[in-house]
Amino acid sequence: MEYSHSDAELIRQPIGYWSWAAYKAVVSRIRAALAEIGTTQPQWWVLAQVARAETVKTRAEVSRLLRNYLDTGPEAMEAEIDATIAQGWITEDAGGRLGITAAGRAFYDKAAALQDELWAERHAGISDEEYLTTMKVLQRFIHNTGGRAWHH
Repeated sequence: MEYSHSDAELIRQPIGYWSWAAYKAVVSRIRAALAEIGTTQPQWWVLAQVARAETVKTRAEVSRLLRNYLDTGPEAMEAEIDATIAQGWITEDAGGRLGITAAGRAFYDKAAALQDELWAERHAGISDEEYLTTMKVLQRFIHNTGGRAWHH
């Protein structure tokens, strides 16, 4: 791969720009690929939370966990949960407990396979060691600037 600058110049490049550009490229790719199979990234998050849950989760639990992902917000997350229910992928009982349907399980499997392909695409040519270093460096930037971030 050809890089944008020499090593000496890259050291002086702004992390804010490059982390934003990486975010934009990765999220845009994920969202476009999910749109091709008929879903949104937040709907995928909902479906994955319900499909992978060891114990049944409530709407409130799923919404609380996901509402801060990429600044989605509580109102948008509630709408995405509603949309996932409307698709017939999950159900909600009177107690707010969410369950996956047979159609939801089939769609989850399809979307999970796509996510695996996207992961491999993003990580092509990047060793686990490089990825781990990148994650630690990004978290250090967050810490050093007084930011807060957490992902399940």
